[in-house]
Amino acid sequence: MSECRGRGGGSSSSEDAEDEGGGGGGPAGSDCLSPSPAPATASSAGRLRHGLRGVSLMACRRPELLCGAVALGCALLLALKFTCSRAKDVIIPAKPPVSFFSPRSPVLDLFQGQLDYAEHVRRDSEVVLLFFYAPWCGQSIATRAEIEQAASRLSDQVLFVAINCWWNQGKCRKQKHFFYFPVIYLYHRSFGPIEYKGPMSAVYIEKFVRRVMKPLLYIPSQSELLDFLSNYEPGVLGYFEFSGSPQPPGYLTFFTSALHSLKKDYLGTVRFGVITNKHLAKLVSLVHSGSVYLHRHFNTSLVFPREVLNYTAENICKWALENRETLFRWLRPHGGKSLLLNNELKKGPALFLFIPFNPLAESHPLIDEITEVALEYNNCHGDQVVERILQHLRRVDAPMLESLALEPPAQLPDPPLITASPCCNTVVLPQWHSFSRTHNVCELCVNQTTVGVKPSSVSMPQCSFFEMAAALDSFYLKEQTFYHVASDSIECSNFLTSYSPFSYYTACCRTISRGVAGFIDSELEALTIAFSSFEKKCEVDAPSSIPHIEENRYLFPEVDMTSTNFTGLSCRTNKTLNIYLLDSNLFWLYAERLGAPSSTQVKEFATIVDMKEESHYILDPKQALMKLTLESFIQNFSVLYSPLKRHLIGSDSAQFPSQHLITEVTTDTFWEVVLQKQDVLLLYYAPWCGFCPSLNHVFIQLARNLPMDTFTVARIDVSQNDLPWEFMVDRLPTVLFFPCNRKDLSVKYPEDVPITLPNLLRFILHHSDHSSSPQNVANSPTKECLQSEAVLQQGHISHLEREIQKLRAEISSLQRAQGQVESQLSSARRDEHRLRQQQRALEEQHSLLHTHSEQLQALYKQKTRELEELARKLQELADASENLLTENTWLKILVATMERKLEGRDKTESLAAQREVRSEQPEPSGAPRLPGSPPPANASATLASERSSENRTD
Repeated sequence: MSECRGRGGGSSSSEDAEDEGGGGGGPAGSDCLSPSPAPATASSAGRLRHGLRGVSLMACRRPELLCGAVALGCALLLALKFTCSRAKDVIIPAKPPVSFFSPRSPVLDLFQGQLDYAEHVRRDSEVVLLFFYAPWCGQSIATRAEIEQAASRLSDQVLFVAINCWWNQGKCRKQKHFFYFPVIYLYHRSFGPIEYKGPMSAVYIEKFVRRVMKPLLYIPSQSELLDFLSNYEPGVLGYFEFSGSPQPPGYLTFFTSALHSLKKDYLGTVRFGVITNKHLAKLVSLVHSGSVYLHRHFNTSLVFPREVLNYTAENICKWALENRETLFRWLRPHGGKSLLLNNELKKGPALFLFIPFNPLAESHPLIDEITEVALEYNNCHGDQVVERILQHLRRVDAPMLESLALEPPAQLPDPPLITASPCCNTVVLPQWHSFSRTHNVCELCVNQTTVGVKPSSVSMPQCSFFEMAAALDSFYLKEQTFYHVASDSIECSNFLTSYSPFSYYTACCRTISRGVAGFIDSELEALTIAFSSFEKKCEVDAPSSIPHIEENRYLFPEVDMTSTNFTGLSCRTNKTLNIYLLDSNLFWLYAERLGAPSSTQVKEFATIVDMKEESHYILDPKQALMKLTLESFIQNFSVLYSPLKRHLIGSDSAQFPSQHLITEVTTDTFWEVVLQKQDVLLLYYAPWCGFCPSLNHVFIQLARNLPMDTFTVARIDVSQNDLPWEFMVDRLPTVLFFPCNRKDLSVKYPEDVPITLPNLLRFILHHSDHSSSPQNVANSPTKECLQSEAVLQQGHISHLEREIQKLRAEISSLQRAQGQVESQLSSARRDEHRLRQQQRALEEQHSLLHTHSEQLQALYKQKTRELEELARKLQELADASENLLTENTWLKILVATMERKLEGRDKTESLAAQREVRSEQPEPSGAPRLPGSPPPANASATLASERSSENRTD
């Protein structure tokens, strides 16, 4: 270090001296006009060297600074390097797509987005379904199995094509810009696309595809015409004569209009049918070929005005959709954020029916019953066409109406009314004095006709319990009129009922002895009803109120209603219902939120939601969903004083501990907590209330200071628990106090007083003890008043006891009948369900066997063709082999012949040689041989044999 310092010091001083010398000599030798730049350059270089020497000296003195500077420089270099590298394009190319469907699937999978190929195959097919999907989409993955199931059933008639519309290099991604997946398009030849927006279920998809395949329904007979007209969906009929031409004018336009309706309404609520018989066409007022008829159940049916509108497919579809009439509507919420239910509930009270629905089923008995209920409910004018449709739905054989034309038929004469005794009930009025020997007995009869209205045509007399109940209520309201009767003569009077200004009843009263009244009541047992309190104000002028008899109506939902009471009910009430249907197989979650049981075998549920009144009612889940129960449910809702009880939805009480300082109240435990024999202080709160949690410590301290055996501090979450309207509040937080033994005198905590512990204690102490208050003493009833009221109430009690006995007997009988009917219905439905399962299993087996048979036939034909081809080739080989054998034989013969020729030539040559040899030898002694002498005999024989062999060879 000392060495670094020494060098640094000496060099620094020398440089300083040089700088001083240079600095001092610069001005002396400089020129004012042209200054030389050398001194400035030398000075800047000197300063740089001086700064470097200073840095080196500091680094030598403190080496840790040098290390830090080096590390900081390295970090800056690394950061700069990574920053520059990130600025480059580091996007990883997408992986190549893979097949979305299995190779054995009947769906043609274009997983590379080949939209041009899809368009090519679409032009060659009659009906095509295009399934646009994204491989990552959960909905697309879930719908894949449904598409495959539908394709397995329709692949021989419809071409199913799946297109990956997410791969960035495919043409589908470049040309189509979908905001959601999956998307289903259908094409019928050149018409399309028809987008399907219904439930992504195989049965619904198959049903919609079949509607696109056959948008028109052929109607050949009157029974099928009635089936078409009695359906709950609106129907459009077209009349075309095919006798003159294979395609009459306007038929193609009508066919295209049916496809347009499916394009605009994916639910397919408007059905299109074709009539070719002119006699059937006359029944719906269609005379000319090409006419179009829109059937409506209640309003006047219409014929397409060809003189006003152009006869085009768009105009026919628009005309049908604008003028259609629906009995009820199917709702299919998609499960996301939607205003579908809210918009429908704003229209008025709604009846929601959750039923299991199979779109592919040929018949729907439960929907037929609902259709019958809807027709009767809206049949305000007793239309003959509607009556005929109702008879058809009930499978009642009746002659076909001569005309279902636009104008209603002539009024038919009414059938004779069957005379019957009126619906009556005996009423015994209570005696004025306990020692009285007489009773006023009245015979109360309900008149089954109405004032100003023509009597209804009934096939048999029926006594409605509800009409009698209304008459009894009205009678009790005016029973003072009959107290003055004190003679044996019978006096009758007609009185209007309190529920309807048109119906009335007849009361005939007389005075009889008490013994006779006792004989009349001998069969009924007397029930003693003890009144716990007479704290009500005594008024001798009017008798005490009687419990409303309609409160027991809910016990008799199965009571048979006459058709005249229910028919046209929608026009006689200001609470007209809109009927909606939902498939419980898809939307049972909505039913559970409305009060349906979560664990049930048959998913059938009915509820009425009245948004204006902020209430809803449910049909008893123990009752079967059928025509009678629906009519009773609707009629109970429609009456002025509805006996239906508002359904309250609350939290599960099991999730709150029982042993706690503050009792948590739910809908189910409200009455149990509030009506207990002690003072109750109840706090109304909600989780979204910001001020409510600040009161928790106040109520905890209050609960600790008050004895738990005589006082209860409770709270209720009103956002999760419904309460009767008389216990609801309009602001939060709210405190109600229910004193012991005086629950009807509940007190609300003042809104202008702060909610603190001292204020709450003063409020409780002020309202918990009323025994010594002067107002309570002044209002205490006198002995005579109590006795008089007890006498009046005893008479009412005796009457009610008899009515209760009758009602209990009717209840027991009706419950037994209901149990038997429900058991029979359940067994019948089980049998029907089992038979349907067996039918489906048999159909599946039949389809499998049919498919297997077709495959075997195709395989048999293919093998037969292959065997025929093989036999032909074998025959050709046999012919070729025979030719070869023949040629081979001839070759063998030729070779043998050539060999013999060669052998003959060899012999000839050998003989010639021998002759030459012999000729050279001297002739023997004897006669000499002449030149013209013949050859020897053996030589001539040899030549002859050679000639013959040559002839044979040739």
